[in-house]
Amino acid sequence: MKKIWILMLTLMMTVLVACGGNEEENNNGDSSEAEDSRSVTIEDATGEKTIEGTPENVVVLEWSYAEELQALGMEPTGVADLDSYSDWVDVGKPFSDSVEDVGTRQEPSLEAISRLEPDLIIGVDFRHEGIAEDLEEIAPTIMFAPYSEESAQNQFESMLDEFNTIAKAVDKEEEAEQAISDMEQTFEDQKARLEEAGKVGMNYVITQAFTAQNTPTLRLFTDNSMVANVMDNLGMKNDYESDELEIYGYTETTVETLQNYQDSNFFYIVQDEDNIFDDQLAGNPVWEELDFVKNDRLYKMPGSTWTFGGPLSAEVLAEQVVDSVLKEDGE
Repeated sequence: MKKIWILMLTLMMTVLVACGGNEEENNNGDSSEAEDSRSVTIEDATGEKTIEGTPENVVVLEWSYAEELQALGMEPTGVADLDSYSDWVDVGKPFSDSVEDVGTRQEPSLEAISRLEPDLIIGVDFRHEGIAEDLEEIAPTIMFAPYSEESAQNQFESMLDEFNTIAKAVDKEEEAEQAISDMEQTFEDQKARLEEAGKVGMNYVITQAFTAQNTPTLRLFTDNSMVANVMDNLGMKNDYESDELEIYGYTETTVETLQNYQDSNFFYIVQDEDNIFDDQLAGNPVWEELDFVKNDRLYKMPGSTWTFGGPLSAEVLAEQVVDSVLKEDGE
């Protein structure tokens, strides 16, 4: 009789253990299922869009958003115009060799994108509106409008909105908060460097300069630009104003325009192989007779200073502005 009770007790314990194991398996299954069933609604240039699951394999068709993924601790699987990226964008985080080129930003390769089997694509309407349906057939696509009239009112605020939208889509909102906090701290730190050097409150004109159709060409950045917003956070004042809203954040002009800003400090971004100030304009009296040229209020910045990026570019820009001031003044 005692053996029978022992046998029955053993059987009961086996059943209980089995039930417990099944419950654990069910709980794990529910957790995995909940993760897979994540659904979030964001708003892009086309309206509301629902993203299912958590995108990890992301293809980016515009440089700014590739950088913004990096700020979130992610790396894009594919980037358009990958080979030229580092010539213009330097945020101190080079892509790994696993990142693939997917054609040009203007004409991305649908075949190359499809081959990567992305679960999210990020593009811009002014370049990719015509292939939006093709992109959607490959993967859910977020389409931004960075140069719409609405976005152009303040490119910095527009950047933050787009950055937070991407963060929401890929479930990296905490990382986005940290990246923005880091950026704001960088602004404070760089402003403190200017204050310590007695250079806070500098008035300026800033340009990205290059040769176009054999003509020295200047982009003078306006107050709505990313650049001017960053410099405003450093306590600096933009002397250049435009009579109309510049949707790209700059006015494209020639050296003659600079005669109106003799009292400014002149910041300029040039590629080393296309430095119009050392080459085409050297010896040109229109350039040489400017007050800020004669009095050496010239602040050169690297050609890879990216003026249209995200939080990482904003940090680098702030540092490069202050570095150029302190270097020229021997601080």
